[in-house]
Amino acid sequence: MTKADIVNEISKNTGIEKITVQKTVEAFMEAVKDSMIRNKNVYLRGFGSFVVKKRAKKTARNISKNTTIIIPAHFIPSFKPAKSFVNKVKANVK
Repeated sequence: MTKADIVNEISKNTGIEKITVQKTVEAFMEAVKDSMIRNKNVYLRGFGSFVVKKRAKKTARNISKNTTIIIPAHFIPSFKPAKSFVNKVKANVK
């Protein structure tokens, strides 16, 4: 499902114009991104959490050149679904 599909689905279910729904969806995504950039997690009860995870420094190997490189510690965005969400997906996947 794409962003356009989500906008169409919300518009169809609520009767709100597509352009208004599109602006709302884009504003929501910007709010989540801005919050995570500021290292603040976003919690949506019953849906899941957008969290910032820290990856530790590690050593990696470039096999083709037979060299090692150090990957510095860094932060990555992550999504952790709510238990109720996971259970509903598990129950419906065949």
